[in-house]
Amino acid sequence: MAQIPAGRRGPEEFGYRHLVVMFGRDSVNVLVLSQPGEAAVKKPLLLWVQGSLPTPLVLYDQRGAFPVFPFHPKAVLKNCHLAIISKPGIALVANVEGKNPNRMFGEGPPPPYYCQRNYLDYYVRRDQAVLRYLKKQPWVDKAHVVVAGHSEGSTIAAHLAAVPGLVSRAVYLSGNPLGRLMSMQAQARLADDTAEVAGTFRRWQTVVANPALTDCVGDDNRNVYSFSAPLLPVLLRTTVPVFVGFGTQDRGVAGDDYLRLETIRQHKINFTFREYPGREHNFFGVKNGRIDYDDFYWDAVGEDFLRWAGLWPRP
Repeated sequence: MAQIPAGRRGPEEFGYRHLVVMFGRDSVNVLVLSQPGEAAVKKPLLLWVQGSLPTPLVLYDQRGAFPVFPFHPKAVLKNCHLAIISKPGIALVANVEGKNPNRMFGEGPPPPYYCQRNYLDYYVRRDQAVLRYLKKQPWVDKAHVVVAGHSEGSTIAAHLAAVPGLVSRAVYLSGNPLGRLMSMQAQARLADDTAEVAGTFRRWQTVVANPALTDCVGDDNRNVYSFSAPLLPVLLRTTVPVFVGFGTQDRGVAGDDYLRLETIRQHKINFTFREYPGREHNFFGVKNGRIDYDDFYWDAVGEDFLRWAGLWPRP
């Protein structure tokens, strides 16, 4: 899976190092972005965990490559290396010339190789193996390794943060500590859609009746079951500093507020909460009840957690 077919552009053409890490019998593709000329310089590491869509990491058209990271990486590369792990069985690079990349991926059935591995426990064990490999590299400051994730990636990041000695800090963005199904129910309740509420309960009953089902149809049972387990116990046993960021218009906001209440009750002092008023799940603004895609806020969110993590360059 790590080989680039003839005629297809590789990630190196866009400035990324391509590493292959073995996890059992699987070849795991990892991209690393470094300051030009400083790939061998020992620095802190930030591992960014992908969200839920089976999307290639590097998308490009005739104008060049789309950003791989949601925040602008140029400034932070002065202080750290950035790494990201590809989805299993998904191409690293894709040409999206003349297509809408927001609609290309996730509509048709993904490869069976991906479906067999698209669940929480696999991602957590795989990413642990990758982090342990990266921490052995001479260009990584193993004492300063940060893991960060958004949406589904936040759940994986939280589990990695709970592994003793694996990371030094963690960033948990737009997650719901009460589980994925609670976010779906929150959206249905807000819309006062009783049919949708009832449908979600029926869906959960079906999942629980056969939690290992992997049929490659949407989010299959194994995926839903694994990502819908409440994350609160995992987060509360974490001892490293954790940055919790979310938009106040996100459907998971109640879970984040409940987490904050619990950290206060349990006298946990390793959590930093940052809410973004009027922002939705992807930190876009909301105008007249609709997402305002012109109101992009990721760079500001990125600067907040990167500064908190000690990775943002000092003036």
